[in-house]
Amino acid sequence: MKKLYIFDMGGVLTYNTDVFPNIINYLKITEEEFITYSGENLRKLIDGKIGTDEFWTKFSLKYGKKVEEELFSKFFNPKINQRTRDIIERLKEISRVVCGTNTLDSHYDCHLKHGDYNIFDKVYASNKMGVSKPDPDFYWYILREEGVKPEDTVFIDDTEENILSAQKIGIKSILFTDPDSLKQQIKSFSD
Repeated sequence: MKKLYIFDMGGVLTYNTDVFPNIINYLKITEEEFITYSGENLRKLIDGKIGTDEFWTKFSLKYGKKVEEELFSKFFNPKINQRTRDIIERLKEISRVVCGTNTLDSHYDCHLKHGDYNIFDKVYASNKMGVSKPDPDFYWYILREEGVKPEDTVFIDDTEENILSAQKIGIKSILFTDPDSLKQQIKSFSD
């Protein structure tokens, strides 16, 4: 049986995706304040349960000022890591390769517009699935859709919490640091 590879998007295939430092700087608040003002609404946004307009309306109430712009879009400028893309291209010759990503509507739409998802056989995005990493249901959703068992799957992500969650249900996982290390670790799973 062919292996299924699940790749995270931001921090693995793309870089320059972390909008939070710019948003925090723009709003002149601390990271802790951003988390407090966001509350559970950030998770709801990533799970596709609310949109960005509703997020910023609720955020503004706690922030004390109306946020006029959609800041997640304003500061989102992803770039493709070509060396990771090359690895995915080679893997696709022998395996099925999908994207499993935590995202929100504006970022998802940006990636679609730029064709960033085109390399994958299919995209599983939290905002469309209604569940996000590290929730085990995120991985189970993909496995059910793909008809694959955990032991026939390799998951690549740049966040340790997500890696540990996938490993708990039996998915072989690689913590992404750079394309060269990724290539070596994939090779070790193939041997």
